[in-house]
Amino acid sequence: MNMSQSKLYVPLTTRTNQYISADLKLTDELLANYTDINQCYQQIAEQFFKLTDTHKLFNVHVIANDKLPVVRFHTEAYTLQTAEQILFFYDPEHHEAQHLFAEDNYRARKLRFLFLATGKDIRANAAAFHNNVRMVMSKLIAMLPKQSQPFKVRDHQQMSYDLFAAAKGNSETYGYKLRNIYMRYKSRGCELPADYTSTAHVKVTLPLSRQLKQRLQAEGQSTQALYQYLEDHFLTAVNQRHLKHVAMVGNGLTPLVRNSKFEKLGKTAETQHIGFDPQNNEPQYQAYWDGDDMVEAVDFILVATQHDYAEPGYCRYMNQVEAALKDFAKSIGLEPKKQVLTVRFYQHISYLL
Repeated sequence: MNMSQSKLYVPLTTRTNQYISADLKLTDELLANYTDINQCYQQIAEQFFKLTDTHKLFNVHVIANDKLPVVRFHTEAYTLQTAEQILFFYDPEHHEAQHLFAEDNYRARKLRFLFLATGKDIRANAAAFHNNVRMVMSKLIAMLPKQSQPFKVRDHQQMSYDLFAAAKGNSETYGYKLRNIYMRYKSRGCELPADYTSTAHVKVTLPLSRQLKQRLQAEGQSTQALYQYLEDHFLTAVNQRHLKHVAMVGNGLTPLVRNSKFEKLGKTAETQHIGFDPQNNEPQYQAYWDGDDMVEAVDFILVATQHDYAEPGYCRYMNQVEAALKDFAKSIGLEPKKQVLTVRFYQHISYLL
C-alpha cells in the first residue's frame, strides 16, 4: 500500500455502497387526513413509488414497521426480516426492487423512505444520487397533507476491502481522497444545509477461527482470556498510532455507531449502540464482551474525531488505521495469504429537510 497521506490506495476489488433514508414521524396530525393507518401507508407508498419511477430510482422501499434497514452487497438479491431489522442484500449493478414493509393496523413511530443506490461507480455518482433523492422528497412533501414535522435525511456510504488483498495477488490499487460528504458534494454542485451532523468510522470483523481458538486453548486459556488477549493486542496497536475512539464488540450483537452528543446509548436484543462525540478528542475505549459467552466473530470499531479530518480527506487517518490493523493482525498471528480481514470504511451525514 502506498503510504501517501493525500490518498488512500485500496484494491481495485473494493466494493462501494450507498443508501439514503428519509424519516417522517407519524403524528396524529398526519393520520387525521386518512381513513385508517393502512390507507395512510398505501396511499403515501403509491405516491412515493410513482415519484421514484419518474426520477429513475429503481431500488426503493417504504418501511412502516419501525425496523432498522441494514444494507449489504450480495450477488443474489434477497431481503430478510428479524424482530428489529430488515436486511437488504443486493448487487447495485443488477438488482431493482420496490416494496412497502407494513403490518396490518400497526402504528409505526415513523415512516422511513429508503433509497438504495444502483448502477456503476457508486461513489463517483453519490452527489447526483443524493440530489435526485432530494428532488423526490421535496415533491413528496408537497403532496402530503400539511403537517409540521420535518424529514430527517440520512446518507450512508461504505467502502469495503480485504486488508490482505495484496498478499493474495490483488496488487492493483486505486487512490481515494476520502473527503467528508459535505465537502465532496459541495464540489459537485450538491448543496446540503449548513446545519448537519457527520461521522466516519471503520468496522473490522474478525472471525474467531478454529486456528485462533485452538492456539489459545493449547495454552490453557479460557474464553475470557481469549477476549482479553484480543483486547490487549488491539489496544496496543491503536495506541501506537494515536487512534483515540475505539471499541471492541464480542457479544454477538450488531454494532451501531452513533454520535453520543445527540443520541442515547444502550443495546437491544439485536444491536449494540456505540457512541462517541467526534468533537471530543479525548481517548475513549468501549468494550462489550462477556468472558462466559463464545461468539463467532468479534467486531473492532475505530471512530474518527474532528482532529482526524484534514483536507483533502480522511486519508492520513485511514493510513494510520490500516497500519494499526496490520500490526494487530501480525501480533495475533493472522496469515495474510490465507485469511481475509475485511475493512469497512463508513461515512454518514444527516440533516433535517
